[in-house]
Amino acid sequence: MDLRKLKTLIDLVAESGIAELEVTEGEDKVRIVKQAGVFAVPSPAVAAPGTMSTAAPAAAAPPNPIPLVEEPKGHQVKSPMVGTFYRASGPGAKAFVEVGQTIKPGDTLCIIEAMKLLNEIEAEVSGTVKEILAENGQAVEYGQALFLIV
Repeated sequence: MDLRKLKTLIDLVAESGIAELEVTEGEDKVRIVKQAGVFAVPSPAVAAPGTMSTAAPAAAAPPNPIPLVEEPKGHQVKSPMVGTFYRASGPGAKAFVEVGQTIKPGDTLCIIEAMKLLNEIEAEVSGTVKEILAENGQAVEYGQALFLIV
């Protein structure tokens, strides 16, 4: 399946009320699931052959409270795909942007390599690069914040 189609489907799920989407195209099959949180699902009790089990799953311990983290002020540029983050066009090349640099929409911020394809990530807003949140050569996830623009 085309990487652009896959990105479009991921964006569709992320921006809509859809919790899960499954698409089959020829022999390709893609299933995208939006997760609001991570939950432990108890496995069902295994009953002896010929009997039915009515045992309730064991009660899980209450989760530890998660401390509230204040969202950083400004626009977060998030990764549109899973891949490897690169700040420059090649080894030894000058980084596309530095902290404190003023940018405008369309400026290249970084490259994400996914499936041997180099994808330039461009600024969507103008402002100043306040923080670079990923390290050069680091694996990044879909939706992971890469830059903070103020």
